[in-house]
Amino acid sequence: MKDLSYGKDLSYGNEGKLIFKFAVPLLLGNVFQQLYNVVDSIIVGRFIGKSALAAVGTSAPIIFLLVSFVIGVSMGFTIIVSQYFGAKQIENVQKAINTLYIFMFFTSIVVTAGGILLSEFIFRLIDLSPLIIPDAMMFLNVFLLGLVFLFGYNSTSAILRGLGDSRTPLYFLIGSVGLNVILDLIFVPVFHWGIWSVAFATVLSEAIAFIVQILYLNRYHKVVRFSFKGLKFDQEIFIKSIRIGIPTGFQQTFVAAGMVALYWVVNQFGVDANAAYSAAGRIDSFTAIPAMSFSIALSTFVGQNLGANRPDRVKSGFRATLITTSIISVIIGAITVLFRRYLMRMFTSDPVVIEIGGDYLIIIGSTYLLFSVMFVINGVLRGAGDTLVPMFISLISLWLVRIPVAYFLSKNPSVGMQGIWWSIPIGWSAGVILYYWYYRMGRWKSKGIVRYTQK
Repeated sequence: MKDLSYGKDLSYGNEGKLIFKFAVPLLLGNVFQQLYNVVDSIIVGRFIGKSALAAVGTSAPIIFLLVSFVIGVSMGFTIIVSQYFGAKQIENVQKAINTLYIFMFFTSIVVTAGGILLSEFIFRLIDLSPLIIPDAMMFLNVFLLGLVFLFGYNSTSAILRGLGDSRTPLYFLIGSVGLNVILDLIFVPVFHWGIWSVAFATVLSEAIAFIVQILYLNRYHKVVRFSFKGLKFDQEIFIKSIRIGIPTGFQQTFVAAGMVALYWVVNQFGVDANAAYSAAGRIDSFTAIPAMSFSIALSTFVGQNLGANRPDRVKSGFRATLITTSIISVIIGAITVLFRRYLMRMFTSDPVVIEIGGDYLIIIGSTYLLFSVMFVINGVLRGAGDTLVPMFISLISLWLVRIPVAYFLSKNPSVGMQGIWWSIPIGWSAGVILYYWYYRMGRWKSKGIVRYTQK
């Protein structure tokens, strides 16, 4: 199946090269997305102030918390799309796509309403400074009003990646991010509209990107098409997707809640610590892109090959991905540590904030390899449709290791705030050990939707 209007077949050819070629557009797309987030924070920090920077930074994990479960569940559909596509069951691929669109539309309405109603309560729950709460609420609520476009756009991009097409989502992402940055530069420095306009710029660019994306695909793609008349809900596929997606949804929720809980610990040290963690977190998320991108590529590769009855290729693909991401993560970690102060100065000129953020980047940058290995192993399990055990591993490494370690170390006067930063690689270490143990057990090989015969 070489027709790119259908997708890309990953079940034939050199495993390492296929995964690399598939991952590069994902990596570039994530770079542009994180570049926008960095520019977004720079504009807010430079033109509005460090309180606004803290408000945007605190809103990010809250947004992730509110949408994480839905995004996680939608991954179940993406996994099914890749496995059906690998098995050449195009009719089931189309049924899964239609069912996903219907699911995401209705859940976006529920999440938007719930998020707006609970926003102030959540910010107060994590002890966010009363001076920051109004700005944080304004940013969050405006963002949530455009959630239906965000879900629609991201779902379509995820479907295309499940079909082996990582280039088309990249093109639309570049356009969306470029428009977003332009609107930010107009709304904030020129019009002086304030923090709400930053969220509005995101909503507007996502809406335009989704509409243009659908118009393009309806004209040129043979599988991914959107039409209100053609949408049909398939109960059987929905149940299969939910079975895979719910554990992933809970896993995403645990991670998001853990990020919020970590902000609660950070907030005990004041606005400077919050602003530093927010800025350093932007840098951190930027440097995590390679591991995340290759993990997604590996998931699609695993899904298609299991669906095509080629489980023998999974081990080779895993090994090639692990080597590539390990080399990249070591290089990026070294760069982050060496240039930490220069990176922090992009966001703020406050020396206290720069120093705190620099300490964070030394600890995290030195241990990126752990994060990389953990994500790659998880990519294999997720692509196979094995999501329940990884959910529990995520729960253990985050809530039984990272958060308690962060809390107790930060209370130790001789460790203080740095105890929060050290809790992150400690949690990653626990995750790597547990993920690798489960991978070696091999139970994930029998979790696919499209059954294969053991070779």
